Amino acid sequence: MNNRPDALVIGAGPAGLMAAEMLAGAGRQVVIADAMPTPARKFLMAGKSGLNLTKNEPEDAFATHFNGSAAFALGYGQPDAFGPQEAMDWASSLGAKLFTGSTRRVFPVGMKASPLLRNWLARLREAGVELRTRWKWTGLQDGFRFSTPEGEQVLRPSVTVLALGGASWPRLGSDGTWMSILHAAGVDMTPFRPANMGLRVSWSPEMARFFGSAVKGVALRAGEQVSRGEWVITRDGIEGGGIYEIAARIRDGQVAHIDLVPDLDHQVLAGRFRRPRRKLSVGNWLRRVLGDPVKTALLLEWGQPRPDDPDDWAALARNLILRHDGPMEIEHAISTAGGVAGSAITPDLELKALPGVFVAGEMLDWEAPTGGYLITGCLALGRRAGLAACAFLDARQNRLH
Repeated sequence: MNNRPDALVIGAGPAGLMAAEMLAGAGRQVVIADAMPTPARKFLMAGKSGLNLTKNEPEDAFATHFNGSAAFALGYGQPDAFGPQEAMDWASSLGAKLFTGSTRRVFPVGMKASPLLRNWLARLREAGVELRTRWKWTGLQDGFRFSTPEGEQVLRPSVTVLALGGASWPRLGSDGTWMSILHAAGVDMTPFRPANMGLRVSWSPEMARFFGSAVKGVALRAGEQVSRGEWVITRDGIEGGGIYEIAARIRDGQVAHIDLVPDLDHQVLAGRFRRPRRKLSVGNWLRRVLGDPVKTALLLEWGQPRPDDPDDWAALARNLILRHDGPMEIEHAISTAGGVAGSAITPDLELKALPGVFVAGEMLDWEAPTGGYLITGCLALGRRAGLAACAFLDARQNRLH
C-alpha cells in the first residue's frame, strides 16, 4: 500500500471525485479515502427522485443563486468557470443522455444517479485512481491519520484535497466531524446552519387530512426572491423544492408570503370573492372561489382574522403570511451553509493555515438551492480544487528541478 501518493482526496462525493479526476488527468497518482463503505451516497440519494444535474440557463442568471462567504470560490464570471453547459458536457462524456424539462432543469434520461456514478468510477479506475473505503479521517498528526478496518493508517501525500461534505444527512457520511480537526489547525470556521430545509409548522387538527398533499400553482416570496416550485404539507411542517428555493432567506429572518393565485389579476380575483356565499360554509365558499382544496386549507389556516370585504379577501389570498416555527433540524436538511470560512482560503481554494491542502464542495461556507444549482456547484468546486492542486504539484516540481 502506497502511503505517499502524489495526491490524496478525502471524501468520495461529487466534489472529491471531480478533484480526483482533474489530478488523475494530469498524470498524478491519486488516492481517494472515504469513511463510508461505498462512495457518493448522498449523490445517489439525490438521484432516487430524479437526478437534477443542473439548470440550463445563462451563467449570469445561474450565478445569482449562490450565496455565502466562500461563494466567490465558484468563479462564475471568470473564463474557466464550470457552469450549466460544462456540467452537461461532462455528463455526456460519461455516456449520460440528458433532457431538459419545462423548467429548464436538466436530468439524465433514466433519471437515476447510479449509471452516471458507475461510469464515472470506472473512468477513474482506468486512470489509476485508488479508492479506499471505510477510511475515516481522524487527525493531522505527522500526516493524515485514518481509522481503517486494518487499524490506524497514516498517509503523507504531496498535495491534498478535502471534500468531506457539510453536516446534513450524517447517516450518508456528511457528519461535519472534520470541523474540529481543521479548527484545531487554525482554520477559520463559520458555524453550520441548515440549508435547503423544510420549515416546522404547528398545524391545527383540521390540517391533518392534507398531510402529504402537494401545493401547486402558488408563488412564494421572501424579500425580492420568488419561488414558483411545488412543495408538500407534512405532519411536521412543509417541505419541497418550492420551499428550499427561499429557505435561506426565511432562515435568516425574512417573512415569507404566499400568493395563492399568482396568475390572476387582483380585480378578477376580487370579483370571484364577490360571489354570494348564501348558505355555504366559509370553507365550501372558498373552495368554489379558489378551485383548490389545498389552497383553501392554507387560507383558512393562516388567514386570520378573516376579512369581510371581497377586496380584502383578494388581498389576503395574494399576500398570505407563511406562518412557521423555524427551520427543520440540520440533520434533515438537504445541505448546509457554514463550514470553512471564505477568509480561510485563497482564491484557489488552498487553506491559508495548511499550505498544500485544498478544500472543495459543501465543506466551504456557501449555499445554493436545489434544482441543479447545488450539484453543479459541488462539481465546479471539485474541479477548481483539483486543478489548483495540479498547479501546486507542478510548481513544487519546478522548484525541485
